[in-house]
Amino acid sequence: MEKIKHIHPHPAADAGCPTGSCPHCSGHDHSFEEASPKAEAIRLTISLIFFALGLIFRSKLQASPYRIGEYVIFLIPYLTVGYGVILSALRNLINGKLFDENFLMTVATLGAIALGEMPEAAAVMLFYTIGEMFQERAASSARRSIQALTDIRPDTTYLVSDSQGSDPRKTDPLLVEPGSLVLVRPGERVPLDGIIVSGNSFFDTSALTGESVPVRVGPGSQALAGSVNGQGLLIIETTARYGDSSMARIIKLVEEAAERKAPTERFITRFARVYTPAVVGAALLIALLPPLLLVDASFAEWIRRALILLVVSCPCALVISIPLGYFGGIGGASAAGILIKGANYLETLAELDTVVFDKTGTLTEGVFEVSGVYPEKGYSREELLGLAAFGESHSNHPIAGAIRRAAETIPSEFRIDASLNTFEEIAGKGVRAEWLGKPLLAGNQTLLRENNIASPPPIEKDKGEAASSVLIAYGGNYIGTIAVSDRIREDAAGLVSALHGKGIRHTVMLTGDSETGAKAVAEKLGLDSYYAKLLPDEKLSKLEEIMASPRTHKRTAFVGDGINDAPVLSRADVGIAMGGIGSDAAIEAADVVLMDDKPSNLATAITGAKRTRGVVLQNIIFSLGIKGLVILLGIFGLASMWMAIFADVGVALLAILNSTRVLKMFKA
Repeated sequence: MEKIKHIHPHPAADAGCPTGSCPHCSGHDHSFEEASPKAEAIRLTISLIFFALGLIFRSKLQASPYRIGEYVIFLIPYLTVGYGVILSALRNLINGKLFDENFLMTVATLGAIALGEMPEAAAVMLFYTIGEMFQERAASSARRSIQALTDIRPDTTYLVSDSQGSDPRKTDPLLVEPGSLVLVRPGERVPLDGIIVSGNSFFDTSALTGESVPVRVGPGSQALAGSVNGQGLLIIETTARYGDSSMARIIKLVEEAAERKAPTERFITRFARVYTPAVVGAALLIALLPPLLLVDASFAEWIRRALILLVVSCPCALVISIPLGYFGGIGGASAAGILIKGANYLETLAELDTVVFDKTGTLTEGVFEVSGVYPEKGYSREELLGLAAFGESHSNHPIAGAIRRAAETIPSEFRIDASLNTFEEIAGKGVRAEWLGKPLLAGNQTLLRENNIASPPPIEKDKGEAASSVLIAYGGNYIGTIAVSDRIREDAAGLVSALHGKGIRHTVMLTGDSETGAKAVAEKLGLDSYYAKLLPDEKLSKLEEIMASPRTHKRTAFVGDGINDAPVLSRADVGIAMGGIGSDAAIEAADVVLMDDKPSNLATAITGAKRTRGVVLQNIIFSLGIKGLVILLGIFGLASMWMAIFADVGVALLAILNSTRVLKMFKA
């Protein structure tokens, strides 16, 4: 069976297993290499048959000369399913490692055998094995969600010599260099990140984003490794090696996420280290002191009570179900297109009360377009656009690009095709150029004011969208305004109200855009507050100010596009990036990545995190509550070994089954 390294549904020794030798860790190389399911089923079936025969014929055997037969018939299931626990206990004893659940179960069951309680001894091992099977099935369900990512690794790719797909040569994706041409046939996975050179098709990106809607692609489109090609034949020019691809980084991060423990997990493992030795000490005291100090107290009765304590006190319900719950949460989130880099961030999501947003590319699409042209008297709409596009012709600013695109629609006689010899871009203000010997300015009011040009107030809104006003001046006179809007994401419309419904008390927006543009977005989305005209370092200072505010009582998240916001993403209690499949900075800086670029998935992530934590807390309260009750009853002689078995393996089984619900908790 193929081994999948580095993904654990339970704590490893170095990550907090009580002794590093629980049955899940002992004898394994920390991979998911299992025994044959058929062999396991045969072993369990044989054990159940002999266990049932023992219960049926126990009284007859005890009343017959063949009383030893009771021991034989119950020892068969005891050893058949329990030999692994016994061997682990012996191995740990030789290595000087005591006080794990193997030790507790072995001592308790051997003591039960010594007292003649054969059914109870066999039942402990038998039901523990059944619980292990359910635990493995639960872990497998969570693992499949994560393993789906490892399955997107392509085994081969086809190099071609030109954009026509000539001379295809089969090769290993690991050997392909950037700049190579690869052929991707219909139904195949894209092996490496690249740009489509020829061909048209649809991509299924669900393995990367959780989004099932196919994406149309053609020449010039980005092709991400792991996407499934639809019906077209594609030639792709690679832009990264396999190890640097989005797919490889995502797989690596999900694998590492399973190793990052939440505070609750760390507490439970620390608790188990103290709890288990304390239980062994308490059992010794219960077995020895009462018979020595009390009149008519028998050693057999108090040893029986001590054995009940040992069986009840096995911490497997906690040390298995709690990591399994977080593991399932990470797997369920991955299946929903939400990459959470560790259980610690999953728990932080559940504690949020403040969410801070970047604007451009997060709440808005980051795609600017001209939404209004307002010329002064003496100039037409076409003339204003033609002059503005000429002045912005050398600028790389997104707003300049929007103006140039809009100018492509005007008649050719209004376009200025001459070369621009005089050009200056003034950061945060606009551009200065020259046309026919006269100065041409395009920018904000500050730029015009510095050049002693009077202008009316900028256009605040246009068509209900966030608009930035670009003021145009020519020959020393203001000649009009062009409004450029950044569309609000359709998916962001109900986000703020949804977050308030999830317990988020304060929503804030930080942006470097103008006051008018920021205000329009904040009002339309219903944000609690906003701060505009912020430089990147000012965003960081403002976030720290918000985190230190008396209004912020718990945790703060920052949501950005992961490109310009890396410092702020890193500083927040949890950094959440949008559009992670195409952004290196998002994957590196953020703690959580919303892979399908939908702001609404933030609400889904918070809901899933809260539900995951709820399941974990249920397991803790239920496990400790039942165990504590049976321990008290056992000390006073009111609990049987069967009650102890339920409090151990029964509670563990119920906690494991409860943890499996987490896999479906990240569905919107």
